[in-house]
Amino acid sequence: MILVYTASTSARLFYVFNTVFKEMLGTEFRFTQDATEFSFHSGPKFNYSETPLGNEVFFFASRLLFEKGIKEQHVSVFDWENTKAMFATHPKYSLPFDPFAAIFYLLSRYEEYLPHRRDVHGRFEAQDSLAYQKGFLQKPVVDIYVKKVAGILKGVFPDLEFKERKFEFVSTIDIDNAWAFREKGLIRTSGALLRSLFTMKFSELSDRLLVLAGQRKDPFDTYDEIFSLQKKYKFRQIFFFLLGDYGMNDKNVSVSRRNFQSLIKHIADYYEVGIHPSYGSLANPQKVRLEQSRLQKVIRREVKRSRQHFLRLEFPHTYRNLIDCDITDDYTMGYASQPGFRAGTCSTFYFYDLEYDKPTMLRVHPFAVMDATLNLYMKIQPGESMGFVWPLIKEVKEVGGTFTVLWHNESLSERPPWEGWKNVYLDIIKAAQDQK
Repeated sequence: MILVYTASTSARLFYVFNTVFKEMLGTEFRFTQDATEFSFHSGPKFNYSETPLGNEVFFFASRLLFEKGIKEQHVSVFDWENTKAMFATHPKYSLPFDPFAAIFYLLSRYEEYLPHRRDVHGRFEAQDSLAYQKGFLQKPVVDIYVKKVAGILKGVFPDLEFKERKFEFVSTIDIDNAWAFREKGLIRTSGALLRSLFTMKFSELSDRLLVLAGQRKDPFDTYDEIFSLQKKYKFRQIFFFLLGDYGMNDKNVSVSRRNFQSLIKHIADYYEVGIHPSYGSLANPQKVRLEQSRLQKVIRREVKRSRQHFLRLEFPHTYRNLIDCDITDDYTMGYASQPGFRAGTCSTFYFYDLEYDKPTMLRVHPFAVMDATLNLYMKIQPGESMGFVWPLIKEVKEVGGTFTVLWHNESLSERPPWEGWKNVYLDIIKAAQDQK
């Protein structure tokens, strides 16, 4: 038990300390506003206020955790050790910045509540984030701060015990298109055949006809390879199914197709699964519950996991909608255009609703890198990709965090534009396994 002296308390303060000490370090804490009690306490303790009481462990408390509402924050970022720090205080304190305010700012996604630009898909862009602009997007700074705080306390109170954090690798697969050619229905298939013919894409026309005739495997049918890799390397695997109605950005096979239902059931029998709310669900939240019910009907159990299609995430409304649908775990926290740590962490955490100023029970699972980010956004060649991924794995290893990747069944197809990306997925798995 750690005793923490603070001049006052707040929902934000409880949230951050629960996240840091209970969730990440596995230890209990208690607040006191009684300076005498604090002074006479002989066990582990520290002061989080604006004024030291003596020569105790002291972290200066910025105002952020005690404010109400949402307002523009002038966040100073400076070089600190091998990374960046923010909410500067004074070098004479235990840390020259307020780690708890910094953690709250990043985990709450405070900047995404403020006025900002949106890309063509209505998303907050990585390039507009403080982490990208100040050069720490590829650093899990939240975990680094927590590790440093733990080290400071352990140095003063050597009998203090924290849980051991261990590196973990998690692969998540989005199934936006279960098959390239199969199960598309008569109208879609006929239209695709005519389009290939008129545009003189004869190779594609031939491939489609051979697949439909049962003489060739559908190029997006990479499931056996995905299963085989998981069985060989023994990592956690989660699948997310797009089951929205057909639209410009929602083009999966209809869930009414029996073969698609069989595929979903087969995967759900062996792996964790979740819903992949459609592109159109952002503007029409009722669609999330409809699509969730479709998946529940197929697998005949509750669906509690989710990841937004196109990573369309709008604070706080998207997460409120998921909570209304009894979703308990979301995997959308990452950027489409850049790899790295959108919330500054490689650890799971609970969503804090900044407008309501209260924590929720929706657990957020951040990912570090997506196949489309490297290939389609950054235009990186497969052979160069590990130069971007390996440093992220190393950073996560150093803090004992979870390295989560977002991949697609189609990116293992070796079909344009995914030539060579099957090997990238294998390289990431091997590199992650080497860190265990």
